[in-house]
Amino acid sequence: MDTILELADEYFFDGVYAKLVPKQVPLANATTNFLGEQLATTSAWERDSDLRICLSLSVFLIVGATLFYFASATFSYFVFFDKEYMKHPRFLKNQVRLEIESATKAIPGFALLTVPWFWGEIKGYSLLYEGTPATLLEWAYLALTVPLFLLFTDCGIYWVHRYLHHPLLYKHLHKPHHKWLIPTPYSAYAFHPLDGYFQSIPYHLFVYIVPMHKWLYMSMFMFVNIWTILIHDGNFISRSTIINTSAHHAVHHLYFNYNYGQYFTFWDRFGESHRAPTEEQYDAELRINKKTWAQQAKEAEEIEGKVLKTSKQKVN
Repeated sequence: MDTILELADEYFFDGVYAKLVPKQVPLANATTNFLGEQLATTSAWERDSDLRICLSLSVFLIVGATLFYFASATFSYFVFFDKEYMKHPRFLKNQVRLEIESATKAIPGFALLTVPWFWGEIKGYSLLYEGTPATLLEWAYLALTVPLFLLFTDCGIYWVHRYLHHPLLYKHLHKPHHKWLIPTPYSAYAFHPLDGYFQSIPYHLFVYIVPMHKWLYMSMFMFVNIWTILIHDGNFISRSTIINTSAHHAVHHLYFNYNYGQYFTFWDRFGESHRAPTEEQYDAELRINKKTWAQQAKEAEEIEGKVLKTSKQKVN
């Protein structure tokens, strides 16, 4: 993020801060415009100012996440998403619009919450490193950090996600995301800001405890965001029993208490929360059969009712 912010400073933020918070410069060093007015060429806020870094990160993350969301979700929606699913009885009226509204409200919140993590990276508190590996051992370690990152974050997200289904938390934090029983790619970011932030913590935490090359980390960070879109795309091609596919995640949205994992099914099997997709996800005809939809809707309503009932009992 330090290199990205440096580029953003050079091509955008330097000029903005020079105008918003100008620095007084000696007359001999000043530039003038065509009216002969003195212009400040620098800002009183230096690039290494904590306030400036946090403000720049806030703007960059909100704008960047919003653009990424619309670009990737729109691409997935028009290329992969099966529009027949929009006829499902649990697909809400104007759902795509509602998902987009929910996501655009959530993005600023969880983006701002992640600013301290990126600030720490820029300030050198993480274990990110740079440079080209010089030895075979360094290359081997570089490659090893990829599965380490996936395994670590999959474990973390599983437990965070599972606890978000606890009756005391579900109604307040995670229920907004389960409003979309039949999700579209636009639902990927359509959640409570704290929900999205808590599930992102393992991504950030990893590089504070495990050394990782900064560009590899940025690549993996992009990958997990793309993955989040893809598991909501309703395109059930893979029948993997190891990878937590979009079919597995569709089961999670329908039946709530299963398939909390992000990439793999291991932790769900370990935690006895695994529910394998069936032909109702994989078979093209059965997937859009009205009897199948009716049964899905009935079971989903029964499970949701139990969850909300338990939630009320816990609160009381």
